[in-house]
Amino acid sequence: MFCASCGKEIEDGIKFCPFCGKSTTGDTETGVKNTASSGTVVINNWFDNKNISVKEQKGCFTIYEHNTDLSVSPAEAVMSYYMTQMNVKKRQVLCKLDGNTIKMQAGAMQWMSGNVNMTSGVKGVGGFLGGLAKSVVTGESLAKPIYSGEGMVMLEPTYRHLFIEDVGSWGSGIVLDDGLFLACDATLTESITSRTNFSSALLGGEGFYNLTLSGQGNVVLESPVPREELIEFELNNSTVKIDGNMAIAWSSSLEFTVEKVEKSAFGSFMSGEGFVNVYRGTGKILMAPTMNGTVHDDSHGPEQTEANSSHGLVSTIFGNK
Repeated sequence: MFCASCGKEIEDGIKFCPFCGKSTTGDTETGVKNTASSGTVVINNWFDNKNISVKEQKGCFTIYEHNTDLSVSPAEAVMSYYMTQMNVKKRQVLCKLDGNTIKMQAGAMQWMSGNVNMTSGVKGVGGFLGGLAKSVVTGESLAKPIYSGEGMVMLEPTYRHLFIEDVGSWGSGIVLDDGLFLACDATLTESITSRTNFSSALLGGEGFYNLTLSGQGNVVLESPVPREELIEFELNNSTVKIDGNMAIAWSSSLEFTVEKVEKSAFGSFMSGEGFVNVYRGTGKILMAPTMNGTVHDDSHGPEQTEANSSHGLVSTIFGNK
């Protein structure tokens, strides 16, 4: 369908256009109805702000980008200018709830409006201990708050790159690198994927455990590089070998091992290539061409975990605080 106000193509069934914020149902207000009080919340200077543009929209999630960082002092102006030129911009996710439910990293919410309910996502002592175990081994937050109802939830701005993945298109599930998860539909199932052998964790730089999402729904990911730079491999009963932990996500159906490039130690020494991460089977891989990312202090965004999967075994055991 197309928005009657701005003319842009939008998904069927949504009540407010993510580009201009106007109602698609003929209501005169730009905002969200609060069913608890039969009132409305009108949001000004966001949907019609020329300094804010829509980066991506899927399901209830819309990624917005601040074209220029206007909240700078004279001393920071030069740095801010070059940051903008190099695509280092503040980005935010707006979640529009219409009876659906989402969950996100703890501390990521900036504001919410309408008849939205939030729960901790931890059910009793058993849920707390299970969440604690997942947090320790994956670097994700202990609790992932759950939001439901009718309204809007805005996430804190971040300088990291944001994009949305349809988990259903990954087959049996998607395995995520540490610290990649930001928010998702609550219809998705969380699980922990462990390495099938000790060598894949010790030598592959991916740690012993990773967060895996499966089912039908969308997930918002924070990446060190933009989606436009990520290389996507589609394997059909085939093999991909990657030198280093450059893969940030892969299908859970793939077998992950670590192997020598050359069968002999002498051959590996002469070629200059030692061990590589090997993915076998049928599925997909998202690989970053570089993992440098931004070195800017991400003080505007939600708290990030310091654990990084590139630390491998050491990060898994000692890196979490």
